[in-house]
Amino acid sequence: MPNNPIPASANNPADAFTRLLTVLDTLRTQCPWDKKQTMETLRHLTIEEIYELSDAILEGDLDEIKKELGDVMMHLVFYSRIASETNDFNITDVLNGVCDKLVNRHPHIYGDVEVQNEEDVKRNWEQIKLKEGNKSVLAGVPSSLPALVKAARIQEKARGVGFDWEDKNQVWEKVEEELQEFKTEFNVADNTAIDIEKAESEFGDVLFSLINYARFININPENALEKTNKKFIKRFQYLETKAKENGKALADMTLAEMDVYWNEAKKI
Repeated sequence: MPNNPIPASANNPADAFTRLLTVLDTLRTQCPWDKKQTMETLRHLTIEEIYELSDAILEGDLDEIKKELGDVMMHLVFYSRIASETNDFNITDVLNGVCDKLVNRHPHIYGDVEVQNEEDVKRNWEQIKLKEGNKSVLAGVPSSLPALVKAARIQEKARGVGFDWEDKNQVWEKVEEELQEFKTEFNVADNTAIDIEKAESEFGDVLFSLINYARFININPENALEKTNKKFIKRFQYLETKAKENGKALADMTLAEMDVYWNEAKKI
């Protein structure tokens, strides 16, 4: 197989995008791995890339964000390349399609609609989507989204058409109401048997109301929980490291002993 000339680095976005298309076309026709890929085989890899991008964003690592954006971009071009082989669509169709959608859904920029703030923009967006054929405001929420993200998106979509609480105090009252209902019915101090199915349902209500309150105070619940996960991991790994340095196994330590290292980790 002859060696292919390496496309030169580009100095502007259009040429850089063309370079990516050229490289991927070559790989698709000549690389044994790339030739075998389908949309289905790429799907789980794309999901992995998105999570890696998400991690980089939460870590604030701009170099890593740049790398992961490139990986995601490559996947998007790859899907379009595969579809072009069956004449279903190509990258030009994809790009024109998203541009047409953005123009259509921003009549306050490309038309004569007036808006006062971002809430007006969101309401217009949802109304336009319904006119485009969506049967429900919630139709645009993917069924496969993680539950926490899905709850936030559902609430945002409903808010876009005016179905929402008037102020955050009402939302917090709902949080307290749901918490009290859960505590009253499933108090851990009560040793009676728990109806797991009902408890699960009530706990879901508690989470949903907390996510709603987070939205009212501009907290992204997914980001907040992931940052807490990362914080716990770092502190726990510090605990593991210090225990090992002192020749101890966590399983043989008391909670009081572990708390010493945990509190040290919190101060770092």
